[in-house]
Amino acid sequence: MTAQEQEILMMYNTLPETEQGLAYELLRRLVLAWDPDFTKLTPAERAHLEESERDLREGRTIRMEDIDWD
Repeated sequence: MTAQEQEILMMYNTLPETEQGLAYELLRRLVLAWDPDFTKLTPAERAHLEESERDLREGRTIRMEDIDWD
C-alpha cells in the first residue's frame, strides 16, 4: 500500500461512522464517473494483464490436468 493510500485510509478511519458513509459515497461516485462500466484498468492492472498475455503467447502456462485440485 502506498503512503498516499495509507493516508487516505487513516483520514477515512478518523471520520465518525456517519461521515464515513458520505466519504464512501463520494469515492464511489468518483470511480463511477471515471469508469461507469468498471472496464478501465489502473496502470498496475494493465501491466499485470500484459504480463499474463505475454506468458500465454510464450507458452508459459500450466495445464489444468497438471494441477492437484485436492
